[in-house]
Amino acid sequence: MSETTSAMPRIHVLDPRLANQIAAGEVVERPASVTKELIENAIDAGSQRIEVDIEAGGARLIKVRDDGVGIGEQDLPLALARHATSKIDSLEDLEGVSSLGFRGEALASISSVSRLELISNAQDDPRQGWRVVAEGRGMETRVTPAPHPRGTSVAVRDLFFNTPARRKFLRTEKTEFAHVEEAFRRQALSRYDIAWTLRHNQKVVHQLPAGHSPSASERRIASLLGNNFIEHARYIEREAGALRLSGWVGLPTHSRAQADQQYFFVNGRVVRDRLVAHAVRQAYRDVLYNGRHPVFVLYLTLDPDVVDVNVHPTKHEVRFRDGRMVHDFLYSSLHHSLADARPNGGDRAASEVAASEPATAEEAPADSARWQQQGMALAPSSDRHPGGERVRRFMQGYQALHPGHEETLLTPQTSTADKMPGEAQSTVREAPMAMPEADPTSAPPLGYALGQLHGVYILAQNAHGLVLVDMHAAHERIVYERMKNQLAATRGIDTQPLLVPVSLAASHAEVATVESERDAIAKLGVELDIAGPETLLVRQLPAMLAQADPEVLVREMLEELARFGRTHQVEARIHELLSTMACHGSVRANRRLTLDEMNALLRDMERTERSDQCNHGRPTWTQMDMNALDRLFMRGK
Repeated sequence: MSETTSAMPRIHVLDPRLANQIAAGEVVERPASVTKELIENAIDAGSQRIEVDIEAGGARLIKVRDDGVGIGEQDLPLALARHATSKIDSLEDLEGVSSLGFRGEALASISSVSRLELISNAQDDPRQGWRVVAEGRGMETRVTPAPHPRGTSVAVRDLFFNTPARRKFLRTEKTEFAHVEEAFRRQALSRYDIAWTLRHNQKVVHQLPAGHSPSASERRIASLLGNNFIEHARYIEREAGALRLSGWVGLPTHSRAQADQQYFFVNGRVVRDRLVAHAVRQAYRDVLYNGRHPVFVLYLTLDPDVVDVNVHPTKHEVRFRDGRMVHDFLYSSLHHSLADARPNGGDRAASEVAASEPATAEEAPADSARWQQQGMALAPSSDRHPGGERVRRFMQGYQALHPGHEETLLTPQTSTADKMPGEAQSTVREAPMAMPEADPTSAPPLGYALGQLHGVYILAQNAHGLVLVDMHAAHERIVYERMKNQLAATRGIDTQPLLVPVSLAASHAEVATVESERDAIAKLGVELDIAGPETLLVRQLPAMLAQADPEVLVREMLEELARFGRTHQVEARIHELLSTMACHGSVRANRRLTLDEMNALLRDMERTERSDQCNHGRPTWTQMDMNALDRLFMRGK
């Protein structure tokens, strides 16, 4: 036996204090994580009011007080013991756990790195109550009487006082409190029926009354996330079997540079899940500006038995028994909700217009047909435009694959109105079409065109005031959605065998994915063969993607299939090409339009899904109401 082996220390049981401090490394990251754990205990106690007091960003004091059921004298010594809980008794309870806290480690871990005081009363008599104190020692605790109203108060002082290496990693007071406030915000958004108060250094930061109505929920969201969130969000409520999704999703035109207003709750528990993030990202794929992040507050409710919340020490992640079903439900719900993002909004008259008129090119009404005849159909782009040759070849392939569609989408047309040479054109060229005098509110949502501004924007008048429309962006979205509808209406994805199969070096995991997902891959129009333990052969691709890089497409597709059980890579690539076609073929700046053409464009916008933004996520129109216009000219001052 070597000297090194003989010198190896013997196996021994860790000191309870050291074991608790190691566990605290998983649960207690910073003051915000302590706040989260204490608030979750207060929610599980059935509280109707929760107050949080913070001092020095939480480094000096974190105090959470609730009016819940409280803890009896006989149970109080166990409250700070490891693996002691009142929330589960058996494996069956763990598999269907519905409470927020259940591990029985939080208070023990927190008390090992702080000076913790817990006072609780399970009686209605405020003269009753008991206190237990722990100061980073072992688990020896002493219970003493302490008057307290019904409920529990937990005070955590001098966090990491006995672990200076951890304390020096704390950030500034402002930074730590920002994390605490975010933890408070998440919990306050999870329960609207609880009244919440947050104070920092004795100053009230948030005071949120309890509410049970939708308007009360919206007021709380506005208080926590800002009025802009509610003003630019759409309420969603969808149900499929045992799955139910509700909440608010931000319109694509209201996005952020950071993913800092994304809140997703599973059975009341806030989570950050890759599957959820992927479903949301796919739903916003062609309506969000590049580099921007959507905003949402969403609540998913399902049977606790089909979701595992015990997969992460901080309970930030969950695992669904059928992740593919959950992913599809989330994607479908958000996708259809965002499809309604069009100028008719929730306006009754506009909804009737949208419901009564077709949305596809085959069923286009008379004004759209006239609009196409007068020169606004999609025309092949010039080869001088960047990417024009690639688009021209693709258009030819599309015509060959889908004969008959070129009449409405791809036929070059000659406009009856020529472009203005040199400088951009002026504004109004014809007499404006007046609003109906008897009932102005019966006008369409985007109103009636007045004219063009510099050949770029359409000016229109509706019941609220002035509407400005980016005609290229609007036409681009209309053509793009029409092409997607026509493609979906065909018999499926047309495929094209490769003249020479492409060989790919693959990992064992990628080969296993191909083996297990053969049917899903075949439905996408891709034919993959396993040529060896680490080799794949690409024999066939969708015809529309004949010019794509097979290796990049297949690898991205397999990665999504392995991680999420679904892939949208093929659909995304096809839609990307359709978007390019729509962009290059849409009406350009300085194109002179008649009032009939402008009004036809406005009506098509009201019918077209996602027409509030173009294919690249930019807004297509904006509204200036009469009050805003009056303020510009100081009318009524």
